[in-house]
Amino acid sequence: MTQTVRPRVTLAELLAVLSLAADLGMGQPMEHVLRQTLIALRLAERLGLDEAQREVVYYSALVAWVGCHVDAYEQAKWFGDDTALKTDFRRTDFATAASKPVFMLRHLGAGRPLAERTRLGLTFLGDGRKAAEAMLDNHWTAADELAARLGLAQRVRDSVEQTFERWDGKGVPKGASGEQILVASRLVTLADVVEVFHRAGGTDAAVEVARQRRGTQFDPHLVDLFTADAQAICAGLDDASTWHAVMAAEPDLGVRLGDEQFESALEAIADFTDVKSPYTLGHSRGVADLAGDAARAYGLSDPAARQVRLAGLVHDLGRLGVPNTIWDKPGPLSHAETERVRLHPYLSERMLACSPALAPLAAIAVQHHERMDGSGYPRGLAGGAISPEGRLLAAADFYHSRTEPRPYRPACPAAEAAAQVRAEATAGRLDAEAAAAVLSAAGHRTTRRQAGPASLTPREVEVLRLLARGLSNREIAERLVISRKTAGHHVEHIYAKTGTANRALASLYAASHGLIGEPEP
Repeated sequence: MTQTVRPRVTLAELLAVLSLAADLGMGQPMEHVLRQTLIALRLAERLGLDEAQREVVYYSALVAWVGCHVDAYEQAKWFGDDTALKTDFRRTDFATAASKPVFMLRHLGAGRPLAERTRLGLTFLGDGRKAAEAMLDNHWTAADELAARLGLAQRVRDSVEQTFERWDGKGVPKGASGEQILVASRLVTLADVVEVFHRAGGTDAAVEVARQRRGTQFDPHLVDLFTADAQAICAGLDDASTWHAVMAAEPDLGVRLGDEQFESALEAIADFTDVKSPYTLGHSRGVADLAGDAARAYGLSDPAARQVRLAGLVHDLGRLGVPNTIWDKPGPLSHAETERVRLHPYLSERMLACSPALAPLAAIAVQHHERMDGSGYPRGLAGGAISPEGRLLAAADFYHSRTEPRPYRPACPAAEAAAQVRAEATAGRLDAEAAAAVLSAAGHRTTRRQAGPASLTPREVEVLRLLARGLSNREIAERLVISRKTAGHHVEHIYAKTGTANRALASLYAASHGLIGEPEP
C-alpha cells in the first residue's frame, strides 16, 4: 500500500513543483524558474533588501510565470507550437513600436503551409490581434488568481502583477515605468531573461543581454549590479539540481499547509492544469473525485482512498509539457506527436517526485495510463507491477475521459463510456475489480462479485485453480479462451497477491483457502 502523504507540506515545495510545470509550458527546461529564483535572491541580497522584501522576491519569483499556459489554445491557434512561441519571447526586446507586430507576424501560422498562413494573416487583423494583445494580461491575471487561491500575501500578488512591466513603460498591464515598478518585480524580470541566456551561452551571454536591455526592459541600476558580479551571482546554476538550494532559501516563517489547505491547494493546481485546453476543463478534479470514491468501493481504507484522490488531482500536471498543437489536433497524431503524449505521465512523476512530501502521489499518478497487459505507458508495466491505486486511477481516467469531448471525437454518453470500460476489463487491459469499482462510483449497475482471499478476483481464482492443477499458461489460456499473455499476467498477479513465487506454493495457498474444491469454470 502506498504510504500516506506527509501532512505538513510547505507552500514553497508546492510552488516549486508548480514552477517545474510552468517551465515546460514556457518551452524551458525544468528548473528554469528555480534558477531564476536563486539569481533574483542573490541580487536582492546585494541590493540590501530586508527579510520582508526578500520574501516577496522569493514567492513572486516562484509563481510569476504559472499563468503562461492559460491561453495556450489561442496561442496554438494563431502561432503554432505555443511552447516555441514563449521560448522565443524571452529572446526579443520589445523596445520599439515595430518589434511586437514583427514578432507576431514572424510566428503567425508557424509550421503551416504558405497559403494557410496567408489566410490566417487576414483574419488575424481582427480577433487574432486582440487575442495576442491580451495574452500578457491573461498571464498575470491567471497567476494572481492562483496566488490568491494558494493564500499568498497581497504584497506578493502586487509584485506578480508588475512582472510584465518594463523600465521604459512599454509593458503591461498599466504601463508602469522606472521606480513605479516594485523592486521585486524588476528583479524577477531581469533574473528570468539572464537565466535563459546564461544556460544557452554562459555568463558572457547573460551579461551581454542585460547590457543590451539596460534602460529598456531592465532597471539600469540592477543591470549594473548584476554585470559587476555576474560570475558569482550565476555560480552553481549548472549543478545537477537547484531544488535543495531554493528550499534552503525559503523564508524563516515559511507557510506550512495542513491537510485541508493541502487538498485545497491541489484542487487549485488541478483546475489550473486543465485550463491548458478547452477540452480538458474539469478533467483532473472529475477523475480525482471518481477515483477516490471508487477506492472506497474497491475496499481501500479512507487514508488510502484520499491518497488516490490527491494523486488524481495532479495526475495530468505533465500535460503542460506538451504543445496544444498536439492536444487540440482534430486528426490522427503522427508517431512523433504520439511519443510526446506518451511522455506526459512521466513528466508528472518527475515534477512531483522532486518533493519528498509529494513523491507518494507521483508513484500513483505516473500509472494512470499503464495497462494490466503491459500495453500502456510510460513504462509498459503489467499485472502486479501496477499498484491497486494506480489501477483505480487508470480506470477512472479512462471512463471520465470518454465522457468528455476531444478535438477528434464528441463526448460519449455515460452508458457507452461504461461499455468501453467493461470491454477494456474483459480484454485484460483494465483491472476488472478496479473497473467495477469505478463504474459503481459513477452510478452504473455492476455485476461485481465478492473478491476472494487476498483480494483475488473471480477470474484470478479460476486461473489459480487451473494453475494449481499443473496447467501451463498456454493451457490456461486455451481453457479460459484468453490470450497466453493475459494468462501470464493473471499468474503474475496471483503470485503478487498471495505472496507466493511459484506454482507449488500457489497450489498450497489454494488448497489451504478451500479454492481447489470449487467447480470447474
